[in-house]
Amino acid sequence: MAALTCQSTPPLPEALLSKGIISSVMASMLFAVMYFYTSLLTPLTGEEIFGWRMLLTLPCVTLFMIISKDWHLAVDVLRRIRANPVLLLGCMGTSALMGVQLWLFLWAPLHGRSLEVSLGYFLLPLTMVLTGRVVYGERLSYLQKVAVFFAVCGVGHELYQHGSFAWETLLVASGYPVYFVLRRKCSNNHLGGLWTDMCLMLPAALWFVVKGPLSTGDMAAHPALYGLIPVLGMISALALVSYVMASKLLPFSLFGLLSYVEPVLLVGVALLLGESIARDQWLTYLPIWLAVVVLIIEGFKHLLRQRRRSV
Repeated sequence: MAALTCQSTPPLPEALLSKGIISSVMASMLFAVMYFYTSLLTPLTGEEIFGWRMLLTLPCVTLFMIISKDWHLAVDVLRRIRANPVLLLGCMGTSALMGVQLWLFLWAPLHGRSLEVSLGYFLLPLTMVLTGRVVYGERLSYLQKVAVFFAVCGVGHELYQHGSFAWETLLVASGYPVYFVLRRKCSNNHLGGLWTDMCLMLPAALWFVVKGPLSTGDMAAHPALYGLIPVLGMISALALVSYVMASKLLPFSLFGLLSYVEPVLLVGVALLLGESIARDQWLTYLPIWLAVVVLIIEGFKHLLRQRRRSV
């Protein structure tokens, strides 16, 4: 659950560290719930579910920001865009990167690709650690180097066995680090940045909804959707708010390492939905899971060091 940051970065206050960890774990649990929840939304497609999710999540996020007195963050982003219109290009980039990930997350369980996406989330903590090292100069500890070695073994087996990873796996493992780096580059690594990203997704979301069955009056055969879709919006809003709060409170590598909770839960959901791990994939998964175990050990060591420093 933790990582060493750059030496010039001071230790986080224990209260902020705990709040960040709780926010990250809560986000992972809510995302896993939503992963399974999509299977209940028949006959909606992944695109239609994405559209409804965005349309319903944005008002919830807006209300949360007003209640938590974070609305000024959104206003600040809009003011900076007005003063520097080039910033809008960066915001469009983060919005597109986030939109693709949110769509894939909802599309995969409906098309039997949950395990491929889950493997991407298993690799994500490692790609986040490496991004922290390359982009921000964050040093890797001995255990983190061991974890990277195990992950490389799993990656190497997959490349040897199949020649490449599934596109869903690569999109998750490489897309999120780029997204978070760009958010920090735009100084939008907060709820205001999330709100802006979601606003820029609204045209695509509205298009998907307009094309869907609810807009054509085909609700008589599926009346349960009237209740299920609003709940999807609430789950999504809570998950995204928790995720962004964690990314704001935690160092880049620590935030990435805490991502190990989510893929474990996603694999459970995938198996629950009837998918299975093929025999030739075990030598891919097992080394990557070992890497995650090593990162967990490293996380506990980090938390103990933080606690000792605060005493």
